[in-house]
Amino acid sequence: MRAIWKGAIAFGLVNVPVKVYSATEDHDISLHQVHNADGGRIRYQRRCEVCSKIVDYEDIDKAYEDDGRTVVLSREELKSIPAENSHEIDVVQFVPAEQLDPMMFEKSYYLEPDSKSPKAYVLLRRALEDTDRVAIVQFALRDKTRLGALRIRGDVLVLQSLLWADEVREASFPSLETSIRISAQERQMSAALVDSMAADFEPDQFTDDYQLQLRQLIEAKLEKGESLDTEETFGVPAAEAGSGEVIDLMEALKRSLEKKRGGGASGADSAKSTAKPTAKSAARPAAKTAAKAAPKTASRAAPKAGTKTTAKTAAKTAGTKAAPKAAAAKTAEGAARKEA
Repeated sequence: MRAIWKGAIAFGLVNVPVKVYSATEDHDISLHQVHNADGGRIRYQRRCEVCSKIVDYEDIDKAYEDDGRTVVLSREELKSIPAENSHEIDVVQFVPAEQLDPMMFEKSYYLEPDSKSPKAYVLLRRALEDTDRVAIVQFALRDKTRLGALRIRGDVLVLQSLLWADEVREASFPSLETSIRISAQERQMSAALVDSMAADFEPDQFTDDYQLQLRQLIEAKLEKGESLDTEETFGVPAAEAGSGEVIDLMEALKRSLEKKRGGGASGADSAKSTAKPTAKSAARPAAKTAAKAAPKTASRAAPKAGTKTTAKTAAKTAGTKAAPKAAAAKTAEGAARKEA
């Protein structure tokens, strides 16, 4: 890792020199834009609207427009702002960790001791451990004054930049103002569903499926070129039928619970619906086979019995319309054996 900033934590009259490192990184595959007709790379140019010339980055200043008036701010003027020149992470108060709304967390940074002796660094870390508090700090980084939270992660101090209070929007939705009645049974079912899905959070268990599949697509494209078949590459996923809005909340909760417990309500329902046609379709060929076999069985059984009447009776019984054909065949065969 490379340090992005150097400064010092001001802890009362104690100064803790530190180096600041980005604690997170983006794992997304980097893609650039090309012209779909010829594959040419698309590049953006900084072109001036007045003279139409392409402008180098070092010749660009920033400006603010207000009610038709434009104020141009040079780099030197921006650097003259006192807060921009500060390299101090100023501890302003210590608060309980539970008072920090996760909505305010922005970006995380590791802090490394930047002195021959890390004693002051360790002292601050121990103070946070002993008091079970988080330090609220203010600092300037990359042209912006920031609010931050200083906490411990293992043996390292972590600085998390926070959004300012006016940067978090208030949630106001009229749909949530209506009175909704939730039954006791619905609450019990939802609590049971939560319990069935309860686990300890382990980040390594989760993967970024889009990035994995994007990598798969790139590798397949490198291998097969324009002859790539995306269905062959990814297969056809067995998507579950989504019904959109849930009509019966209790039924949805029941099915969710059965699915988590391995019951698979939807599978059971489909099994019931397919069981009847399957039974009927299987019974028809069996009945036909039994009907054909009945006269033969009866005729074979008759000589053994020594009477022609028994065979005729058995064949006649097998052909009756009142009883199912399969059952008639069994009756005829049984009668022939009795006679024998």
